[in-house]
Order: sequence, then C-alpha cells, then structure tokens
Amino acid sequence: MLHVLTHDILPVFSMLALGFVLGRLGKVSFDEARTVNRVAFIVLQPALIFPLMATLSIAQFELRTMALYALCQAVLFIIGYLVARHVFKRDHLEAWLLGMAVIFVNSLLYILPISVLIYGEGGATLPITAIVAWDTAFSFAFFIITTDVMAGGTSAIASAKRVALNPVLLAIVIGIAVNVSGMGVPTPLLTAMHFAGPAAAPLTLFALGVILSGHSVIPSPTVAGISALKLIGFPALVFGALSVFPTQSDQWHTLYVLGAAGPSGAMAFSLAMIHGIRTDAIAPVIIWTSILSLFSLAVLA
Repeated sequence: MLHVLTHDILPVFSMLALGFVLGRLGKVSFDEARTVNRVAFIVLQPALIFPLMATLSIAQFELRTMALYALCQAVLFIIGYLVARHVFKRDHLEAWLLGMAVIFVNSLLYILPISVLIYGEGGATLPITAIVAWDTAFSFAFFIITTDVMAGGTSAIASAKRVALNPVLLAIVIGIAVNVSGMGVPTPLLTAMHFAGPAAAPLTLFALGVILSGHSVIPSPTVAGISALKLIGFPALVFGALSVFPTQSDQWHTLYVLGAAGPSGAMAFSLAMIHGIRTDAIAPVIIWTSILSLFSLAVLA
C-alpha cells in the first residue's frame, strides 16, 4: 500500500497540491489558472481522449457493469441531494450540485493516470475510459442542462447545443465514430495527440489547485457529510452492486470500485461559479476528497 501511495498516487496528486500552495502564496493568480485550464480543456484534453476512444476495443466494454455503475450513481445522487437539502438545509441548486459532487469523479485526469501507473496501459485503459465516456456523454450533459434550466439562465435546447459543442464530448463522439467505422487515424495525427495529450492531466490539476486555493478548507458538517458519501458511500454501493452481479473480468470490478473511490470532479464547482451558486461547501468537498482519497485509493489498489 505504501509503495502504491508514494510511487503511483502522490506523484499525480502533487500537481494539484503544488497549484494549491502556489495559489495560496500568490505566485499564480486565479486568472492565470483559468487561462491554463481553458487551454487544457480546449486543446489538451481532446488530444488525450480521442486516441483512447479511436483505438479501444469498444466491443469489450462490459455494458452490464457500466449500467450498474450508472444505477449506483443515480441512487447516490438522490441520497446526496436529499441529505444536502433536508439534513444540511442547503438551497435547491447548491444541494443539486453537492449531490453531483458525490457521484461525479475526476476520472479522466486523476483516476486514469493513477490506474495506468498501477496496472499499466493495457490493464487500466478500457474500464476507466468506459467511465470517462459515460460521465462525459451522459452525466456531464445531464448536470449542465438541468443546472442551466433550473438556474433560469437558458433553455434546455440552448444548453443542449452548448453541451454538443463541448470539446471533450466531441473528441469522444468522433473517436467512437472512427473506431466503429474502422477508419484508420493518420500516424502523424496520432503522434501529435500523443505528444500533447499527456500534458492535460498535470496542467488541469495544477490549475484546479490554484483555483481552489482561494477557498476555505475548514470542514463544516456539510462538507464532512458529503465527503463521506463520496468516499465511503459511493464506492461501497458500487462494490456491493458488482458483488451481487459479478463482472466478467476481475479487473473491471477492481477498477470500477477504484474509480468510484476517487475524488469529486471539479465540474460541480465550475457550474456553481457560472451560475452564482454558493461554493463554500462545494470547494472544500473537492479539496478534502482529493486529500482523503489518497489513502482509500492506496488501500483499494
């Protein structure tokens, strides 16, 4: 466990921590971090995910496992929302995004590189990329559209159009289309993406650390409760579901539980910032789940 923590997990976490420290020291500004994050989102993340989707053996996706994971997400989201709304007395939209923080994991930029370091490219890529594809194409779209509509900022159609132009989602859709059609990807294009793509995770995590550094890390009861649902409730439910309905491969079981145990993704925080929703609980949830998941991931791996 200690070797996995020091050699595979902490090196990935270090970029988030470095961004947080430099942000607190005032060495990197919020605006600079947002610029870095935007470049990574528009250019580097698509370059990372397109080759994955274009070259994966999609026929080997365990659809039942993916469906069970999605069902667990739905159940824990409802529980997370109800707890935030009725136990911690949070406003509707904030509770909605806190529920999202329970089930939306930083899978592409955090769990995937950690899994590759632990299990290697062949062992980790397929199951975790399946989670990335599901979360980006469906969970991501669902929360953007519903939050936009409930916040009164735009219509469902306008939100759907915005989602359809998302660079990461486009990379997934085009990558799957290329994969299914059997079209080959020109080698120079793949080389360029393999050159640019690896920079996506460290730059995005660094920028996220800077952005989160401006928020308090003091854990309130809300932060503690939502973080517990994320780090204990979600992986426990996924483990239970996959134990009752076993996966075809032990690797899928291991990596789906590992994925569920990962830290909250930053999308809930981003949506809160866009719509002027309170972030005094959402931001610390991301920070604390990122810190505490260091140990849970090491144990589960």
